[in-house]
Amino acid sequence: MSQIENQLAARGLVLPPAVQPPPGVVLPFRFVRIVGRRAFVSGHGPLNADGSIAAPLGKLGRELDVEQGYVAARLTALAMLGSLQRALGDLDRITAWTRVFGMVASAPGFDRQPSVINGFSDLVLELFGPEIGAHARSAVGMAELPFNIPVEIEAEVEIAE
Repeated sequence: MSQIENQLAARGLVLPPAVQPPPGVVLPFRFVRIVGRRAFVSGHGPLNADGSIAAPLGKLGRELDVEQGYVAARLTALAMLGSLQRALGDLDRITAWTRVFGMVASAPGFDRQPSVINGFSDLVLELFGPEIGAHARSAVGMAELPFNIPVEIEAEVEIAE
């Protein structure tokens, strides 16, 4: 078992399978696109352990509070790690988290997007440490996100060959 898998297991965390989109929805793209030593990760949302879209759904500042958004961002990190593991075969191949772009479905007036996306960043830093896990990041509010999810996050990582 890899170091990252050991850390996940020690925390009782499970990487979900690929998202199960709603009926009739086609997702004609790769969740992870590897080019050289870079892996570009498509936008991911919060998933349950079975790959279904995790509740609660809705907007921060209306249906969800910051704590619920933080949990959604953490679940999004697990979904993304699942995709990276399937694409790379081993999460220990990640040598640097370079960029994270966090999108938060926000009700008018909600301005705590960075606190929400901290759920993602905190887990990445916890698992990968301050060197590999360090990343540049944006956290922005969006009027709507697909399937009414509260958080969508995309990333770029550097990988070992």
